[in-house]
Amino acid sequence: MDYFNYKKNTLYAENVDLNVLAKKFKTPLYVYSKRTMAEHFNKINNAFSEMEKIICYSVKANSNIAILNEMRKLGSGFDIVSGGELYRALKIGADPSKIVYAGVGKTKEEIDYAIKSNILMFNVESINELKLINLEAKKFKKKVKVALRINPDVDALTHNYVTTGKKENKFGIDIVLAFNIFKSAKKMKNIDIKGIHMHIGSQITSVIPYIDAIKKISNFITDLKNQEIFIDYLNIGGGLGIIYNEENPATADEFAYAIKPYILNLNLKLILEPGRFIVGNAGILLTKVIYNKKGIKKNFLIVDAGMNDLIRPSLYGAYHKIIPVNLNKGKEVLYDVVGPICESGDFLGKDRHLPEVKEGDLLAIRSAGAYGFSMSSNYNSRLRAAEVLVDDDKYYLIREREKYEDLISYEKIVK
Repeated sequence: MDYFNYKKNTLYAENVDLNVLAKKFKTPLYVYSKRTMAEHFNKINNAFSEMEKIICYSVKANSNIAILNEMRKLGSGFDIVSGGELYRALKIGADPSKIVYAGVGKTKEEIDYAIKSNILMFNVESINELKLINLEAKKFKKKVKVALRINPDVDALTHNYVTTGKKENKFGIDIVLAFNIFKSAKKMKNIDIKGIHMHIGSQITSVIPYIDAIKKISNFITDLKNQEIFIDYLNIGGGLGIIYNEENPATADEFAYAIKPYILNLNLKLILEPGRFIVGNAGILLTKVIYNKKGIKKNFLIVDAGMNDLIRPSLYGAYHKIIPVNLNKGKEVLYDVVGPICESGDFLGKDRHLPEVKEGDLLAIRSAGAYGFSMSSNYNSRLRAAEVLVDDDKYYLIREREKYEDLISYEKIVK
């Protein structure tokens, strides 16, 4: 569910006319619905209501500090993957004891920053990383909590670029090798392994991969207990899918119902790391048609948003619904919706049936709240878009559009 709907043939974000936002803030423009985000957070929170848990919003999905602040107000913790994401979370007043730090390439400087910030724990992806954290913790005379990220070798049945739980992926520790790491960790005086972490991928629409992975993790935890190795936390990651086109992803309730039988008897505190599930359908990208270019084989709508604004279609072949902001009764035409970037891969949607579109018309690219702006760039020296948060009939500019001066603000000419 989201709150982008037509009223008298005009598309609204909650109770705000998108034409008003486009006129005031120009395009391309990211627009987010506060109500949609809150409802999706509450869905997953309520689905696990009887369990002791921490929901850690995945900052990489959308890292705007206004979005992070809304998550904090809802009671969320944060899943981070860089020092920059930690900085963002701390800047909005996040509780460090509800921050978990994942990622395969944490640097010494980032580890130091997180230790000094008193985060809840690191999700550790290799024995070498564990050794480094131990060394840095010793320097600060602290004992640091960690969770081992186990790679359960499960196919998440999603795009190859966003599957993370198979043996050939760079993420996590092979479940066969993990026992030895637990034994090695006993000699590390500044490490306390308090949890097991898994994350098998993103945009997962079926509960089956989760069940398969959690079964393996559950058996592993039981084997640990048999050797008198005890943990406090089970972090099952994120990755719950959303509807981009015709998918039928599991709801939060269906997901919880399917996996609870395998985790309730473990008596561990649960950590979840949703990102896309919360913000994916809470955002759209508004764009204006610059040219309607008719070809022999194709009709092109050349718009002012491109792959620098939303790279998912180019990178993953991802599908985003594209709809007109203002409905008309014109006949349907087949279009490729493409951007202004000098790449043949610069497209937002191919072979889309839309009511006849004129130059100057506005289009909305749906389901752009996750991995939209956060993956955007200045390629072709394009200015990154502005971002607006809508709350009922009110709206707030939460990121200004970049200016040309911003493009070169960190560059220097050598004389």
